[in-house]
Amino acid sequence: MSHAAPQAPAGLATATSPAEPGTRTSLRFGYGTNGLADLRLDDALALLADLGYDGVGLTLDHMHLDPLTPDLAARTRRVARRLDALGLGVTVETGARYVLDPRRKHGPSLLDPGPDDRARRVDLLVRAVRVAADLGAHAVHCFSGIVPEGTDTDTAWKRLAETLTPVLDAAATADIPLAVEPEPGHLLATLADFHHLRRALGDPEPLGLTLDIGHCQCLEPLSPADCVREAAPWLRHVQIEDMRRGVHEHLPFGDGEIDFPPVLAALAATGYQGLTVVELPRHSHAGPHFAARSLPFLRHAERVAAAAPPSSAPALQQAAPPHGAPSATPEGSSTR
Repeated sequence: MSHAAPQAPAGLATATSPAEPGTRTSLRFGYGTNGLADLRLDDALALLADLGYDGVGLTLDHMHLDPLTPDLAARTRRVARRLDALGLGVTVETGARYVLDPRRKHGPSLLDPGPDDRARRVDLLVRAVRVAADLGAHAVHCFSGIVPEGTDTDTAWKRLAETLTPVLDAAATADIPLAVEPEPGHLLATLADFHHLRRALGDPEPLGLTLDIGHCQCLEPLSPADCVREAAPWLRHVQIEDMRRGVHEHLPFGDGEIDFPPVLAALAATGYQGLTVVELPRHSHAGPHFAARSLPFLRHAERVAAAAPPSSAPALQQAAPPHGAPSATPEGSSTR
């Protein structure tokens, strides 16, 4: 049976619409294809639909909708039809490890010293925006990259603002939010860093936030639930997994320290309407198993959250290592 096609957002600020006080929206869960790298894309999408997922976090990579092939537009149309037939929503993610450089993980980045190298990353992100528009995706995800050796922080922030400008222009034209992810070990590692970038760029409408719940547990001073509340006005995409304090290691649900019902209650209360995508790239060798296990866990946590009284008291976490400290970022940009 064919379902309604996923629709592009009606406006750049619609991924989160404040809910009425005391109400909670139903969350829409997806699973990332970077955690299903051993499956053909068609098979991965069919698996997620069969398991009951609402959508997919589609990482543009050589095995899943390669963004550098000359027939990208035609292949994108085929994927759009497949998503339509399966009734899956989609977010386009751009964290492929070696899609641009077979020798350097996540290279080149938006912060590279060479302008030609930075331009290659910009081109990838602009392509991702076009793909997202053709798929009816609700956002395009990206991250800053680590600060290159020999580059001072001020220069890195200037490069990030300059390189993101044409991507934001493309996002505005396509009416697709660009959702930047704070990533441990990167220049833009925390919510505070996101706000620094937002202010530096003049708070452009297409610029939004990807909030990774595990990263909140890893680094942020507030609890993950309070990070959700703090981030709500800019929330355009959500990634979710378990994690431990001060250790950047994506873990299956139940293997870390996160209390998920308060997180999902906070997320539902924001009125967030995009996908909440399970992010387990290191578990791709057993992707179907973890995809099957993750959705029941999240739905159970959602039911527990709905039955619990709302909590508004902010919870502070114990101190974590500095966000650039190697001890805090074993997955980081070099090993994620």
